[in-house]
Amino acid sequence: MDEHKKTILIVEDDVFILDVLYKKLDAQGYTVLKAGDVESGFAAIKTHKIDLVILDILLPGGSNGFLFLENLKQNKELKEIPVVILSNLSEHQDIEKGLHLGAVDFFVKSNHTPNEVVEKVGQILKDQHASSSV
Repeated sequence: MDEHKKTILIVEDDVFILDVLYKKLDAQGYTVLKAGDVESGFAAIKTHKIDLVILDILLPGGSNGFLFLENLKQNKELKEIPVVILSNLSEHQDIEKGLHLGAVDFFVKSNHTPNEVVEKVGQILKDQHASSSV
C-alpha cells in the first residue's frame, strides 16, 4: 500500500458496531484504534498518526460527532484527515451538516452494511494515496 500500515480510528459508542468494524478493518490489514467518546477520540489523534476516522454522531458525555468533526477540521495539523460519518441520524439536514463540516462521506447505519463501510474506507485511502503521490 504505502510505506506504513494505514491507521483507522473508529469513534463509536455502540460496542457491537465497533467490534464488527474493528474485525473487518483489521482483517484488511489496517491498524485500528477504538474510541467510545469524543475525548478518547482526540486522545488517540494526539498520540497516533491517523489516516482516517470513522465517526458516529450520537456519542455519550454530552458531546457529539459534529463537534469532534468541527474541531478536527479547524486544526491545521489534523484537518486533512478524512472523516467518514457512520450514524443513525438520517435526516437530510444532518447529512448536509456532516458533509458541510468536512466529512468525505455519510453512512446511515441502517442503510449500509459494515462491508460497504470498509469498502468505502479502502477507496478513500486509495484515492488519498494516489492524489498525495502525484
